[in-house]
Amino acid sequence: MDKKSNALTAELSLCLPSIEQRLSVDWQNDNQVQLWLKRDDQIHSVISGNKWRKLSYALEKIYQSPPKMVISFGGGYSNHLHALAYCCAQISVPLLAIVRGDYSDNMTPMLTDIQGWGANIEFVSKAIYQQRTEQHFLGNLIRKHPGATIIPEGGSSEHSQQGVNDIIVELTQPYDWIIAPVASGGTLAGLSAACGKSATHRNTKILGVAALKGENYLESLVEGLCPSARNWQIEHGFHFGGYAKSNQQLDEFCADFQQSLDVPIEPVYSGKMLFAIRHMVENNEFAQGSKILALHTGGLQGARSA
Repeated sequence: MDKKSNALTAELSLCLPSIEQRLSVDWQNDNQVQLWLKRDDQIHSVISGNKWRKLSYALEKIYQSPPKMVISFGGGYSNHLHALAYCCAQISVPLLAIVRGDYSDNMTPMLTDIQGWGANIEFVSKAIYQQRTEQHFLGNLIRKHPGATIIPEGGSSEHSQQGVNDIIVELTQPYDWIIAPVASGGTLAGLSAACGKSATHRNTKILGVAALKGENYLESLVEGLCPSARNWQIEHGFHFGGYAKSNQQLDEFCADFQQSLDVPIEPVYSGKMLFAIRHMVENNEFAQGSKILALHTGGLQGARSA
């Protein structure tokens, strides 16, 4: 990182690099593999996990040359908007959050937080929100807010892959598998691309665990973000009915995991990923002796409303 990056990291009080924690789990066949967890949830209490990774390089540009405004998009429980609003408040850049649906009479904890940090919130219909990637819509936003910088929903952009690449740079040892939750595809694309450029991790297999219903759709997102990415796949059997959907089995797994290992997880992203890993370990779906790194992508604020 350059001096500006170090200054931004210090100003936000980030804990980097995040640790790789060896997990001692009580699962059937757990002695057949080595399981590690990349604790990106510990980067910061608000800007945790893949939200910092995806936003870091975009925020560096904003920090060095502050725009008149940052504009971004998300739902009423968005981890992305939550992290971005906090960062914008810390570096004194106005944020316009365009939110799908009208929560004006029923503010979520996330929306209350970002409003308290000074974000301006614009509630829009689902039909309008669906235009968020269309050039005419984005052009109209810039004409309405000249000098603004637009960051895509979820933070997935050309900058996000640079941030995800830092995960691979930080690793202290090689792994046979790196596993992460998947929702917008940015983290998975970045991991695959970074491993492909690394002599140490070139043969590492990348597995995404879908956090929502989206077979073929999620694959198309990853391919669109990084057409050259290889050696990755997505497991679609553990979305529990869709995005932010859960059931008693998953909720109990998350609670037991936190109690036994003192590692907080939530049922939207990391809980589904670790549940899938347990299933695969217990069914001998990894070769004996495999070293597996699971990526804790943070998002714990979402547990307040999951």
